[in-house]
Amino acid sequence: MKLLDIAKKLPIDLGQGNLRYKTKGKLIALGLVKQGKDKRALDVGCREGIQSEFLKKKGYSVVPIDIEKKYKDCIIVDVNKKLPFKDASFDLIWCSEVIEHLDDPSKTIQEFKRILKPGGEIILTTPNSYCLIFRFLSIFGLTPEKMQREDHKYFFSEKDIVRLFPKAKLYGYFPYYIFKFKINKLVGLLSPTLVIYQKK
Repeated sequence: MKLLDIAKKLPIDLGQGNLRYKTKGKLIALGLVKQGKDKRALDVGCREGIQSEFLKKKGYSVVPIDIEKKYKDCIIVDVNKKLPFKDASFDLIWCSEVIEHLDDPSKTIQEFKRILKPGGEIILTTPNSYCLIFRFLSIFGLTPEKMQREDHKYFFSEKDIVRLFPKAKLYGYFPYYIFKFKINKLVGLLSPTLVIYQKK
């Protein structure tokens, strides 16, 4: 068995992998979602609809989108293109583990900002490919390109995210096993997931 296969089976929370829906980064992001009575949310990359259902329970009217239909309510939308929504259409844009797959994340993020209402919120997560533990693993040949999914096109650092979201608050977690604590300092160095919160 290759070192990479062994690493992926370890119950260490490095973002996604075996912990897909309960990674600490995802839980931190979900914790940022406020009650949404009479509000509208866009779930970008809804997959099986797990977060869409969560948002509905929070009171939001949810529009789930993805490039393929794995969830009954999903609308097929390619977020690499201009989004088929009017300006200021949503109170919340939820986008977890999507921007690293895109052709041009900055273009898509501009679209998010266009369709977000004044006072609306963007909550987004993406792998932090240059945190300390990934830098350490790179010494052994386990680069972010090898550790993460094959369809990732971008490998973000904290600096990249600050450039894309200059007014955002950043959160993450540390350590990566058993007791994991939410942090808002040294996020770029310590956390394998970047949790981005921005209000328009």
